[in-house]
Amino acid sequence: MPESTRTPPHTPPLAPIALWNLGFRPFFLLAGLLATIAMPYWIAQFSGRLEPISFLPGPLWHAHEMIFGYVFAVIVGFLFTAVRNWTGQPTPTGYVLAGIAALWLAARLLALTPWGLPALVADTLFALAVATGIAVPLFVAGNRRNYFFVLVLLAFASANAAFYLSVMGILDFPLQRGLQLGLNLILFLMAIVGGRVIPMFTANGVPGCQPRRIPGIERTALAGLLLLIAADVSGMNTTAIAVVAGITACAHLVRLLLWQPWRTAHHPIVWILHASYAWIVIHLFLRALVMIDLVPLSAATHALTAGAIGGLTLGMMTRTARGHTGLPLQTGGLETAAFLLVQSGAIVRVFGPLLMPGWYLQTIMVSGALWTAAFALFTFKFWPILIRPRIDGRSG
Repeated sequence: MPESTRTPPHTPPLAPIALWNLGFRPFFLLAGLLATIAMPYWIAQFSGRLEPISFLPGPLWHAHEMIFGYVFAVIVGFLFTAVRNWTGQPTPTGYVLAGIAALWLAARLLALTPWGLPALVADTLFALAVATGIAVPLFVAGNRRNYFFVLVLLAFASANAAFYLSVMGILDFPLQRGLQLGLNLILFLMAIVGGRVIPMFTANGVPGCQPRRIPGIERTALAGLLLLIAADVSGMNTTAIAVVAGITACAHLVRLLLWQPWRTAHHPIVWILHASYAWIVIHLFLRALVMIDLVPLSAATHALTAGAIGGLTLGMMTRTARGHTGLPLQTGGLETAAFLLVQSGAIVRVFGPLLMPGWYLQTIMVSGALWTAAFALFTFKFWPILIRPRIDGRSG
């Protein structure tokens, strides 16, 4: 047969890029990349192998980027996706979503430079764009139950701006207070969202499990967190904070036990949420001990950041990404390995320095390596999933 009449081999068309179809796609991917890259960068600084040029001194850069960079990206991805489901109204997609993601990325890059003011502007514009992106559909739908998410985002943006202005010497505001306020707001959000979804996911995903919610326990757990926020902002007496933190820890422990975490052992996509929520209890108990000078603040802080935040965000990103791309709500080996790695990293980071103070640098390096491996696995697994259309052909 002449060459010109041969039928060319069938080449399947390239799958279209779906990265800008819904908020969880770019922001979960960006969060995974930042979590994977930022930790080794910070360890290189901490160990003296890298001289930073950022306007944020090393520890402040690490704390800021984990709180206002990584966690904020996960929150945005979750809210842009959840608000559309709650309201039936559109949240940012396409070019608008890409522009919001570009603001986030610009702020992260500028935080590595000596230019603090442009970083402040980019991060503030990003936060305002996000707040607008969820406020409009909530207000259009009259979804009053979730208006407070807009207020929390604006409070988060204010804490971030105060931190920037304090670093640049423009505002007389304690740096640690700005970081603590950001962490407290994240803690409150995790308690709100966790209280809504963890019992539901447990009941749906674990046969025979019947998690319960007791209104009095729910109110005590959430009110205690609000009191802690007020105490940190006002500089309340340390003994009073210890009492509030201890009572709140007990309320969250009872709350968790009512969800029957022991029944989730064979369901990694569920147990990661329970195990990570347990770190909230540990954090609150440690905060009480910090207030009476029995443990360093770093232990309580990293129980919240490496344990609760690291595990809950990883678990929620995994479940949301699977559910909203049409995949089964079951984890494979890579996801389960990531869950185990992030939990192991938290244990090493919180308890290593307490048990082996002479090995402080080594425990930080080991915990950082475990964290990095966990999020590298997540990013490797979900990169192709997040950029491709749903497997069931639906939008989103």
